[in-house]
Amino acid sequence: MNCERTQEQLVDYLSSQLTDTEQAALTAHLATCAECREELQTTQRLWQIMGAVPTPEPSPSLRPEFYAMLATFKKEVKNAPDYSLKGLWQRWLSLQIPLPVLRLAYSLCLIGVGLLGGYWLNNKGQEKAADQQQITALAAEVGEMRQVLLLSLIDNPSATERLRAVSYTKELDDPNSRVVNALLSTLNNDSNVNVRLATLEALTPLAQDDATVRLGLVHSLAKQRSPLVQSALADVMVQLQEHRSVQPLRRLLKQPNLDESVKSKIQESIQTLSTGRPAAPSTPSRHDQTISSPQPVRPGTIAV
Repeated sequence: MNCERTQEQLVDYLSSQLTDTEQAALTAHLATCAECREELQTTQRLWQIMGAVPTPEPSPSLRPEFYAMLATFKKEVKNAPDYSLKGLWQRWLSLQIPLPVLRLAYSLCLIGVGLLGGYWLNNKGQEKAADQQQITALAAEVGEMRQVLLLSLIDNPSATERLRAVSYTKELDDPNSRVVNALLSTLNNDSNVNVRLATLEALTPLAQDDATVRLGLVHSLAKQRSPLVQSALADVMVQLQEHRSVQPLRRLLKQPNLDESVKSKIQESIQTLSTGRPAAPSTPSRHDQTISSPQPVRPGTIAV
């Protein structure tokens, strides 16, 4: 037990409020600590002095004075004007007012309440419309800021920051042409395969309704050298049922040293697109998957 804890328990020790275990521990500490023993003696002296202080007795006039003060208070309360609704209603009933006047006053009160209620509801509707306009404006500003942030990070030297920029595409309701062009440029030219795969993943939903994006993905087929990106693009062409990609895919088959797994994937895609049979939806490889070639890369294959 330390001295601070002991000194906190001295009062309980003197008044026998401690448990047997605490009492024994504190007694053992006092036997070895002179400072705490001195503190105990000081506390004992203070305890004795406080015990010797006489308890003051109430004055004989205390009770009569209290009741006199209470009677005065009750009188003041009784004489105070009653502003409660009940008191006002009783005063109103006590007045000798003709019945037609009462009816007229009642009608005017109802009309006033109706006008006030209509005014309040109209203001509420206008405030709600104004709030909705502000929310819409703020949402548009946030979307614009995200597009600006995407454009500022898309050329960052760090691949992590470029991935972060591409991820903002999912939070944009309507990316502008600058954002779309920046994403297509990243898909075609970025040095990191993961970034290109993430960009393709971000562009695929946009291509569903945007002919510019679809055409950009078709043109991107001729610019890819990574087997992973080539396979993913072939899957996207089948998913979009983009028949304009058949010729670029056939030209891609003629590339020397084309990976066998990519060649098989492209042939299947061409077959599906040429016959017009609907293909099962396919999701492009995600950028968070481990990048590995399905077969060892043979000499002469371009690694990007």
